[in-house]
Amino acid sequence: MPNSNTYPEFLVSTDWLAQHLDDQNVRILDPSTLLPPKPDFSLYDVVPAREDFEKGHIPGAVFVDVEHELSTPDPKLHFMLPDARTFARSMERYGVSDDSFVVTYSTTSHWWATRLWWMLKVFGHDRVAVLDGGFQKWKAEGRPIETGPAPAPAPGKYSAREPNREMVATREDVLAAVNAGDICTINALRPEQHAGTGGVNYGRRGHITGSISMPALHHVNADNTFKDKDELRGIFAPALSKPQVITYCGGGIAATSVALALDMLGHKNVKVYDASLTEWAADPELPMEA
Repeated sequence: MPNSNTYPEFLVSTDWLAQHLDDQNVRILDPSTLLPPKPDFSLYDVVPAREDFEKGHIPGAVFVDVEHELSTPDPKLHFMLPDARTFARSMERYGVSDDSFVVTYSTTSHWWATRLWWMLKVFGHDRVAVLDGGFQKWKAEGRPIETGPAPAPAPGKYSAREPNREMVATREDVLAAVNAGDICTINALRPEQHAGTGGVNYGRRGHITGSISMPALHHVNADNTFKDKDELRGIFAPALSKPQVITYCGGGIAATSVALALDMLGHKNVKVYDASLTEWAADPELPMEA
């Protein structure tokens, strides 16, 4: 298990990864995705960041198309968890085996790396960590970079395991939490989206009734590394006092930054609302406020 000064079980440093680029048991995955908003800011287009990957990536990394390779196709919802067999076969194509140590990183927002971290955990793969600082920090430090498409890795041997549904919230779970005093529901979107005053909207502006704003943007420092434990404890104080947390965003991506941060702080009863506001805001029967 790699060592990190702050969260040794969840994050790896750029130093550690640089020292383990030739380790055959370490697999590096880049699931970066771009979400350019539509002209009227009603939802967004999904653009896998493969072009950015080919302009520069960490040596040995493999690009992951989250939308098309690791999601269940749905006419209305993006990024829904795949079934166990689809996930396992994709991991094998990326060269990941049951005993692989997976490092996830992003060239865009850090929550794409946390999304893949969360997915691996949902499917029972605990040997996974996020690169602290992502590609931004790696590049700023002048570390080695490869360009062009990555060669196909040797296929891995990955077991299909059913997802841990205790880590995934449904619409019914979220609705039950609206009036439950022992559940903290967290919105990981930007403050203006929570307030309903700006940014992408998902059919109705605002947030799920009773939820609180803890933007994923606020979990990291200027260099894209995660904030230290004391700072995160301050941010998440309202959640740490509750026995259960449900976190959401627009499509279950930024919400996984909350899940990782709370896991690092020792809170183990956290569910991510996979469909998030893409499902919730589209249904006028479900309560929202702004």
